[in-house]
Amino acid sequence: MRKQIVILDAETLGKDLDLTPLEKFGDVTKYTNTMPDETLGHIRDAHIVISNKVVLTEEMMQHAPKLELVCIAATGMNNIDLEAARKLGIVVKNVAGYSTQSVVQHTFAMLFYLLEHLKYYDSVVQDGRWSISGLFTDVSHPFYEIAGKKWGIIGLGAIGREVAKVATAFGATVSYYSTSSENSNPDYISQPLDVLLNTSDIISIHAPLNDKTYGLINEVNLPLLKEKAILLNLGRGGIVNETDLAYELDRREIYAGLDVLEKEPIDMQNRLLQIEHKERLLITPHIAWTSIEARKKLLEGIVANIKNYLEGK
Repeated sequence: MRKQIVILDAETLGKDLDLTPLEKFGDVTKYTNTMPDETLGHIRDAHIVISNKVVLTEEMMQHAPKLELVCIAATGMNNIDLEAARKLGIVVKNVAGYSTQSVVQHTFAMLFYLLEHLKYYDSVVQDGRWSISGLFTDVSHPFYEIAGKKWGIIGLGAIGREVAKVATAFGATVSYYSTSSENSNPDYISQPLDVLLNTSDIISIHAPLNDKTYGLINEVNLPLLKEKAILLNLGRGGIVNETDLAYELDRREIYAGLDVLEKEPIDMQNRLLQIEHKERLLITPHIAWTSIEARKKLLEGIVANIKNYLEGK
């Protein structure tokens, strides 16, 4: 019997990704996206479900009697009730490590945009201000070099370690704060969070969201940041209190780059969209993981998970 395979949010994988390798395992049904009230109907007759961010609750899985395998098109598995899946005999598989290089690259893309005031310099050329200035250059918005600066990393997992390597190659001195208190790396300096925030020129977050990290960066410790410091969050939304950050961005000259937010897509009432000093903030729509290469690796991981499951039955 051919398996019924359902992809709940195919659009998140990208229209450019060739999903035909999945067809060798069964009949594939692709949904562009799945709203909460549609999920049960979409999975009811499925043997295998592929989900990036669509939530699967215990009740939903109870009403999908054929469901054998859930493949998470991501590393994080917090959109699935894992205990309920275990009780129901449903296997859940994720894919780890596929996006490391993509996230590292986006970390530096966000950094350079903010560090070198690229929004300003692009606009001054495009709107003609440079042409009429009479000067061959424009040094009105000074930027500093990474070399010799202090880079603090919150969360020294696989991605954090790769960021540390690149930052070191640029000549930065790297320190880190372990949110789990379990990671130890003799190559870099371990610091308490308040010391790291107070001494770093650049701070990047690469930690998971959990009870220890929710609201970790907030109105209490944001004032510790140095003037002109750059804060980057490529971990999870919710680690940085967005309302507190908005206040701090308007209060003094610090900069922030966020690829993740507590609510995605962003709520148009989010205080970050209302700040006065918009040049101090860059928000990208959770794209750090989405390089072409990373998404191909992700699909390869999903295919391998299905193959291994079916061969192991």
